[in-house]
Amino acid sequence: MGFDRDQVLRAAADLLARKSTATTEEVARAAGISRATLNRHFPGRDALIRALEDFGIAEVKAALDAARLEEGTAEGAVRRLVRAIEPCAGLLAFLYSENQLFEGEDQNEGWSLIDERLTDLFRRGQESGVFRIDLSAAWLAEALYGLLAAGGWAVIEGRVARNDIAHMIVELLLGGAMRRDGS
Repeated sequence: MGFDRDQVLRAAADLLARKSTATTEEVARAAGISRATLNRHFPGRDALIRALEDFGIAEVKAALDAARLEEGTAEGAVRRLVRAIEPCAGLLAFLYSENQLFEGEDQNEGWSLIDERLTDLFRRGQESGVFRIDLSAAWLAEALYGLLAAGGWAVIEGRVARNDIAHMIVELLLGGAMRRDGS
């Protein structure tokens, strides 16, 4: 049986999202490979975390593309995006808590590209009069990240059903982001 990098990363993401302190032995077991095989492909926890970061960025970019952010209304695009990105919310919850990924000069530029696309989406909604202008587009993007991470943790902990989380995230975010008459 060959080494399936994506399958190993998905298994690692699933485990680490539930148990961020999992050992490499536990990660290898969850992936169905030996610790030696895991270490051969990811020499140390930092290499595994960086590979998970690249994997997470690729998953988010694919969700951004699938959501067709430029089509239709900004509100509709946010709804499509949350549905598209929800399957990787657990991975995002784990990555969101990994401070090493967001410090220093070695920050992956993929996050900046994602930030830019999300900020553009919220700015488009503001310019069309749909989203509030007293909340910056960058802040609305950060709020989305936070809600996705919280949703991922809530599903992992069993406090919220996976089928409900996309609706909950969208309604809470848009409930606060939408302009009201007279605002």
